[in-house]
Amino acid sequence: MLINFEGIDGCGKSTQIHLLKQYLEEHGRQVQVYREPGGTSIAEKIRSILLDSKNNMSVVSELLLFSAARAQLVQEKIIPALNNGVTVILDRFYDSTTAYQGYGRSVLPINEICVLNKMASYGLVPEITFYLRISQKLASERRLKHAQDRIEMAGNEFYSRVLDGYEKIIKEHSRFIVLDGAQPIESIAKEIRTHL
Repeated sequence: MLINFEGIDGCGKSTQIHLLKQYLEEHGRQVQVYREPGGTSIAEKIRSILLDSKNNMSVVSELLLFSAARAQLVQEKIIPALNNGVTVILDRFYDSTTAYQGYGRSVLPINEICVLNKMASYGLVPEITFYLRISQKLASERRLKHAQDRIEMAGNEFYSRVLDGYEKIIKEHSRFIVLDGAQPIESIAKEIRTHL
């Protein structure tokens, strides 16, 4: 089973992923968690380039590097895990590329980004996508609690476009389960479990 979590930075994905992994393992499931970009030696190196605030990167380079990291993770880790019956939970997948680089950066037309996403994901489609909906204001307050990476420093207008993008993506795909990311952590975790 392939599950991914989506939402803007500061929405609480990492916390919910940790709780879900713990819950599934307590119920006898074998679980692997991967973050995007990352999860393999090559993808982690790409991640450090992508998130380094000192890098002045073209938006096309950003799009292609995210896709390259994803292709490596899918081929090296995700496909083998799924083939062995492991539940894979992803902290972001190609929906993030559509929202961030497609709508946020407006790199290429969305249909072209979807073609690239399909190629980089080897055609894999998550069975469930949990989207933690949160206001830009609350997300911004949460992000201020730690050092900001290059993407997080993109500004309010960028995040506004990303949020609008996610709402458009959600309407197009029935696999999305929308959660209120402002609710207490345990309330969100309980709701997630009801969908498995």
